[in-house]
Amino acid sequence: MKIMKKLIAGNWKMNGSLAANQTLLQELIEGFPLQPACAVAVCVPAPYLAQFRALVQALPGLSAIDLGAQDVSAQVSGAFTGETSAAMLKEFDCRYAIVGHSERRQYHFETDALVADKAKAALAAGITPIVCIGETLAEREAGRTEEVVKRQLAAVIHTNGHCISEIVVAYEPVWAIGTGKTATPEEAQAVHAVLRAQLKAATDHSDRVKILYGGSMNAANAASLLSQADIDGGLIGGASLKSKDFLTIIAAASA
Repeated sequence: MKIMKKLIAGNWKMNGSLAANQTLLQELIEGFPLQPACAVAVCVPAPYLAQFRALVQALPGLSAIDLGAQDVSAQVSGAFTGETSAAMLKEFDCRYAIVGHSERRQYHFETDALVADKAKAALAAGITPIVCIGETLAEREAGRTEEVVKRQLAAVIHTNGHCISEIVVAYEPVWAIGTGKTATPEEAQAVHAVLRAQLKAATDHSDRVKILYGGSMNAANAASLLSQADIDGGLIGGASLKSKDFLTIIAAASA
């Protein structure tokens, strides 16, 4: 049976400040349900990992929200200036690390193989990788959506083998990220179903793998997207920076 508890993970991207972060997190805690029926995480810029960890002590309710990083190095240690290892993230109690976000693939030229290696590094440190996959507008219009997402996920499956049941997958159609455009619930569900079948073929424990939707999910469309059979949560960008919107999405995932 597929896992029923959904995951809502905020991705702050390159936004925030010490003051703004504290205000946002305080607002989230004030509106946070005492016993949410979904898991919640925020993936913050690396400089703010320490702030989040410290605020857990000052804001006890914050312990109900898991911490995530926005990237992780495929390397364990060494001369890799600017990189952050999984072991370093683990010291800050990170539970999740985003790997292969479309912005990393586009602007930093990350390949499917590198994304797979990053997922492997995270898993080795006891961190759950949120593996992002998705097609561009040109690929969708060319009818290549299924080919592209299956290729991207196949690389992660090949590299991580029996550990694949420990990952989270986030389908993020590139054409819907930060554009305000969103796949219809039916379009998103169709791709999620393809990914579910691919995971089922790869592991006997595919029911452990959450598949999130990551293409401009917001307070207005969250409920309809989350009602789909194979959408197990959301990777939330801009809406995660607005406490009211983020709480609305959490409530939709808890319904």
